[in-house]
Amino acid sequence: MSINCEILDLRAFQAVVELESFHRAADALHLSQPALTRRIQKLEQSIGAPLLERTTRHVAPTAMGQEVMPLVRRMLEEFDGSLFAMKEGTQRRGLITMACVPTAAFYFLPTVIKTFSEQYPHIRLRIRDLTANDGLQAVARGEVEFGINLMGNSDPDLSFEPLIDDPFVLAMRKDHPLARFESIQWNQLEEYPLVVVDRSSGNRTLLDGALARHNLKLNWTYEVTHLNTSLGLVEAGLGISVLPRLATPQEEHPFLVSRPIVEPVVSRTIGIVQRRSSTLSPAAEKFVEMLLKTWKTP
Repeated sequence: MSINCEILDLRAFQAVVELESFHRAADALHLSQPALTRRIQKLEQSIGAPLLERTTRHVAPTAMGQEVMPLVRRMLEEFDGSLFAMKEGTQRRGLITMACVPTAAFYFLPTVIKTFSEQYPHIRLRIRDLTANDGLQAVARGEVEFGINLMGNSDPDLSFEPLIDDPFVLAMRKDHPLARFESIQWNQLEEYPLVVVDRSSGNRTLLDGALARHNLKLNWTYEVTHLNTSLGLVEAGLGISVLPRLATPQEEHPFLVSRPIVEPVVSRTIGIVQRRSSTLSPAAEKFVEMLLKTWKTP
């Protein structure tokens, strides 16, 4: 979304939404109420839609206002961060806002953040750990500068830079009958209760599609929303689960073990998602470069 407006227009909108009052917002910004109203009207004309619903006692954002608000916050934070950097006489300050699927956030980010923070200690990072679908929407709406997400999005306005392939594996207890095999075939899962994530998950959509191309289907017993929940059920001995390798314990676990699943091997590709129409801030560009250098598969 492109917004042609002044910074004070954005501050006016943010203040009214957060303070839920034109009067309090006008006081906070040291403006008269008519001047504040003109700022809001100018912003609404720029966007082409009402942003606030007004009654004599209440003011609240419209559906469009709710959609615009995260973008407004980010724009103001980046503007204020740039002013602060100029005041400090250095460009090694700033704010990076990113969206990341939770498993990738746990696996990718700590190593890179540690190195990045040592080199740029005054740059702050805001990490929104979101589902694949929500993360893509956050990138597309400009709420974040970039995302770490699953490949497979068909939005022509987004670009995707692959980092690694993450194969699906079978997670089970160490005392499970299938644990004695070095690798597992899909038909071996049929005898045992299976835990899967529901269809709101990008992982489930990807897995179902890949298996359907080989005339295979997962016959599940338990369906959950979060990958961590599925691991909890597996640890309790209630079943086995097909999970991305990054979602399974990376260190030796006292109860759980994972095995590769073959014929076919199904993988998800994780990478960096950006809007084609936008340019990363210098700080975000440095962070993405470090991500690629650290994790990109040759």
